[in-house]
Amino acid sequence: MATSDAPVSIGSITLIVRQLEKVAAFYRTTVGLNEISKTTSTCSLGESDRVLITLIEDRSSRPYPQAAGLFHTAFLLPDRAALGSWLKHARDSHTRLDGAADHLVSEAIYLTDPEGNGVEIYADRDRSVWTQPNGDITIDSKHLNLNNLARASKGAWSGLPKGSVIGHVHLQVGNTNDSDAFYVEELGLERTAAMDQASFYGSGGYHHHLAGNIWNSKGSGVRPKDATGFYELELQTTGKHYEFDEITDPWGMNIRITSQ
Repeated sequence: MATSDAPVSIGSITLIVRQLEKVAAFYRTTVGLNEISKTTSTCSLGESDRVLITLIEDRSSRPYPQAAGLFHTAFLLPDRAALGSWLKHARDSHTRLDGAADHLVSEAIYLTDPEGNGVEIYADRDRSVWTQPNGDITIDSKHLNLNNLARASKGAWSGLPKGSVIGHVHLQVGNTNDSDAFYVEELGLERTAAMDQASFYGSGGYHHHLAGNIWNSKGSGVRPKDATGFYELELQTTGKHYEFDEITDPWGMNIRITSQ
């Protein structure tokens, strides 16, 4: 299930929030991250000692739902049984879900954190069932049988399982042509799929590490400096070298490059 064997993968994401403790509590109790470090204005959470998300409090910031920015952060669990356990945990804790989908390459459940940042909890299907007609991996959104998924659970939920990572990050962009040019030509990712005004980008054969859509943000320019949500994305590299440590996409979203 690992995405980190790809030359480029997601390391972590940093978000701006208005109410630090409220949002941090969501990622601890609902998503299942453990708190790694905390100050009066920041909180870093992750799996074991690996930081996956950092929250920075800025009470003067405000949401711009139609601006370029974060669509969702997708937490990848090791297997379907873990996803079933998380689903039972969500039901038992009366967590509100936004939706669920069978994407053919994966099974995914969607929800939103207290400040409107999208979250996906998912597990990949085995790579042997991914299909690639015309060079593209087939990604779709079909009905997901939640009762069947819950029955796959093999034990009570006790937090994000060992080895869980951010599998991908889905962004809101102003247009997909500029998104394709940046993420393919500047960052060297592969455009693995396209559907319904969205493009998907991956590395090392993975279905996608990043995606950009215009469902809410068509035509948007550089995101406002006082916006809540997306602040910085960390990409980790293994064997792929860039001539820069940081780069900003066409909508002002900063991407930091680190080596594993």
